[in-house]
Amino acid sequence: MHIHISISQQTLTFTDTRGQHHCFSVSTAKNGPNQQEGSGGTPLGKHRVRAKIGADAPLNAVFVGRRFTGEIYTPELGAQHPKRDWILTRILWLAGGEPGFNQGGNVDTMRRYIYIHGTPDSEPMGVPLSHGCIRMRNTELMWLFEQVAPYCPVIIEL
Repeated sequence: MHIHISISQQTLTFTDTRGQHHCFSVSTAKNGPNQQEGSGGTPLGKHRVRAKIGADAPLNAVFVGRRFTGEIYTPELGAQHPKRDWILTRILWLAGGEPGFNQGGNVDTMRRYIYIHGTPDSEPMGVPLSHGCIRMRNTELMWLFEQVAPYCPVIIEL
């Protein structure tokens, strides 16, 4: 079981325990790939799922600081907060696995709060627009969340 994210293709491919591949369109960082803290880039390299957050939350649940706020995203709520970076439905929090490259110091994926998370349905997939995270469609993320085990390997490549 593992996840492969292609920045150039804007895809996430999950390979399950039977070796079957499940491919999803995603949105990575608008600023491109970058490990540096404050870069707004999606970190490259070997990672793992550090934590799964939101197992019992409803579809379109709004998360702030990895906590469900009690809000459910709607276009009306989005219009009230146009600058908000919406983290919805579920969070797969990533941790880097390569010291000095994406782990530790000012290149630490986990301390940068890099997630695979849901986003409003109005946001396009297949286009790099995030602030560093990997955005997915909410229903697809719910499915992935149920399949993925903690510490599942994640590779992020160009």
